[in-house]
Amino acid sequence: MSELLIEIGTEELPAIPLLKELPNIEKKWQNILNEYRLMSEFIFYYTPRRLVFFHKNFHDKQEDTTVELIGAPKNIALKEGKLTSAGQAFLEKADIKESELEFKEIKGKEVLYHQKTLIGKNSIEILGEMINKFLKSLNFGKSMRWGDHSFEFIRAIRNIACVLGDQLVEFEIFGVKSSKKTFVHRSISYDFFPFQNIKEYFQILENNFIILDPKKRKEKILNDFKELEKKYDIIIGQDEELLAEVIAITEYPKALFGSFDRAFLEIPNEVIITSMRENQRYFAVFNNDKELSNHFIVVSNAVCEDYSKIIHGNERVLRARLSDAMFFYQNDLQKGLEPQKLKKIIYLENLGTMDDKSSREIELAKILCEFLKNNHFEKISKAIYYAKADLTTQMVYEFTDLQGIIGSYYAAKMGFEQEICLAIKEQYLPNSEKSDLPSTEFSSIVALANKFDTLLGLFSIGKIPSGTKDPYALRRAANGILKILLNLNKNFDINAFLEKASKNYQNFNLKILKDFIFERIYTFYDLNPSFIKAVLVSKNSDIIVIDESIKTLAKISQKSNFNDYFSTFKRLANIAQKTTNTINENLFIEVEKKLYIAFKESLKALTIEEKLNKLFALKPEIDAFFEAVMINDKDEKLKNNRQALVFNIYQEFLKIADIKELSL
Repeated sequence: MSELLIEIGTEELPAIPLLKELPNIEKKWQNILNEYRLMSEFIFYYTPRRLVFFHKNFHDKQEDTTVELIGAPKNIALKEGKLTSAGQAFLEKADIKESELEFKEIKGKEVLYHQKTLIGKNSIEILGEMINKFLKSLNFGKSMRWGDHSFEFIRAIRNIACVLGDQLVEFEIFGVKSSKKTFVHRSISYDFFPFQNIKEYFQILENNFIILDPKKRKEKILNDFKELEKKYDIIIGQDEELLAEVIAITEYPKALFGSFDRAFLEIPNEVIITSMRENQRYFAVFNNDKELSNHFIVVSNAVCEDYSKIIHGNERVLRARLSDAMFFYQNDLQKGLEPQKLKKIIYLENLGTMDDKSSREIELAKILCEFLKNNHFEKISKAIYYAKADLTTQMVYEFTDLQGIIGSYYAAKMGFEQEICLAIKEQYLPNSEKSDLPSTEFSSIVALANKFDTLLGLFSIGKIPSGTKDPYALRRAANGILKILLNLNKNFDINAFLEKASKNYQNFNLKILKDFIFERIYTFYDLNPSFIKAVLVSKNSDIIVIDESIKTLAKISQKSNFNDYFSTFKRLANIAQKTTNTINENLFIEVEKKLYIAFKESLKALTIEEKLNKLFALKPEIDAFFEAVMINDKDEKLKNNRQALVFNIYQEFLKIADIKELSL
């Protein structure tokens, strides 16, 4: 066993593609190790200019292994004592002579068989091949070529160091020969630094301002933040995504405090924060009252004694960007929101303009208000009429991600009521997995109208997601609808709503859309999928009832004796046959009477949980019933009566969940 160091040195790696592939990098290297029978623990490091693997204990040699090869049956491999093409192919695959051929009985058949031992290779012989395969497995999205080479990678590879023990592992890939050298921080030198052993490699980096471990870079940034917060009496905005990006683009991070003119605070906070974040990777700064301050934090990758020039340079760049934003903002305010301009913006082919979309959403809002018993339709329709109008503004043209948010500011300046402004702001929520939901029922109806129109419209013109492809984010829209409805906690029959709402769209198979929405429910619960399927099969399309049924069924299943109860009711469900026969109590024997009385008592339950508990509590009476009577009695009247009793009990379960669908 020896130490192993691998460093892939590159030009600066773009942060976003690197971070997207980051969760897969260690797995892919682990897969290569498994494939080559060289499994061992390792640490993975990265900076914007290098990917590094360090193994404390790496096998110097592969283990020997035995391989069994199985071929065609004997009657196919041999014809009239001579090898067929199938037999010849097996010889080539096994790399043996005909005299070494043997047959073995496997699962009652004689088949071609050969067992051989693969002698493990020295690691130093195969590491180059392993690294080449690993690099080609990485997927960063777009790749580039450099020089006159034909191969591609996310950025040009400039150096490869591979050292096993103290010995250089020699190979060439991507036009680069492996070597015992590395590069240090650009502020220190552009030259390569040679090293003799792995210990010296780590020392060179540490002494020349390379913090190899991203966790330590994060720790340094956060410590810098604490010092700046204490020094300037400020609060630095928490932004994990931006922090991860900054960690990925720095080798020796240094947090710096900058300022901008207070006059720019007239611009909406979201614009300032977005401009700083997206364009410059600055962190927003707040005062102790949590109000946005005219300051920012930039994380520099430079190494120097005086950072004042870097701070001033960043202040200059930000001033120019905020000046543009101020110009857009003041120009937009002079015009206000102009929804009539939406007639000139195409939404999608066959779905008209953005004005058409707004009109459809208003019609949907009317139906939503009816279903949710909300009497603020007139005000809601006004919110929807103005909701998309900010798409015509200069500010949204520059800051696309702020659509809706910008509109809410302009609506407020135009004197609109607060709940209309809030609904315009929250119309796209939830817009991600961890996003907030609309904060009021008023805003929720506006957001639901938007999402339902998107689904109905796109499904009506055949733009239906398939496989992993979902270019219009329709799964996210369906998830958003379910989350909003669950949050409102009002009974809402999705099927009934879609039946009524779909009349304003081109005719299409509505069942496909219904199934698409209900399939998303599986992602909402961390439990046995058969419990969800059992509830959905019950055909109940009220989302609140579905949610309560799933949670109640899951809760009851946690009881220690649930398996016994389940077996009884699974039997009942399997026996139950659809019948139109009514129950005749006069035909009951004593055991049937007891079951029927207990069953009628369960019908008095007021909640789903109470009803399920009472139905499951019928187990002793049902067991006694099965023990005492024959359902398919020769007497037709008794047979029909017993089938009716069983079917009626099963039907009550079916109103909540189909027991037959459960698998424990």
